[in-house]
Amino acid sequence: MTVELQPGQRLARGVSRHLVTHGFVSIEEFVPTRGLRVDVMGLGPRGEFWVIECKSSRADYMSDSKWQGYLDWCDRFFWAVDTDFPTELLPAETGLIIADAYDAEIVRMSPEAKLAGARRKKMIQKFAMDAARRLHGLRDPRL
Repeated sequence: MTVELQPGQRLARGVSRHLVTHGFVSIEEFVPTRGLRVDVMGLGPRGEFWVIECKSSRADYMSDSKWQGYLDWCDRFFWAVDTDFPTELLPAETGLIIADAYDAEIVRMSPEAKLAGARRKKMIQKFAMDAARRLHGLRDPRL
């Protein structure tokens, strides 16, 4: 049985595939803290965190009022959109990724705002625990 991915999920898949080429691993729909859920959280080879918010339409972007809250939980923040998205809507001080279901391209690098050491440690632990729980759930759905 094949599950049809929603537009934002297709973008997230392409972004996750692209992050691998930069040495990153990623988790989709990651919750860094209560009340926030990022579309893609990437963890890089030097322990850096990137948040990528996938927007499939103008309406999807306009309804997002939480994105600035994600800035405290990453070193870099990006929007991921498809080629038809009106990119002039997106803040110029954020990163931009053009994506589809199969790959992506970083067209504007996000400025870096390094996480504090204590928050980075907490995030690495949470990322590892969430990834392990998801793997356990796949290997043993009754767990």
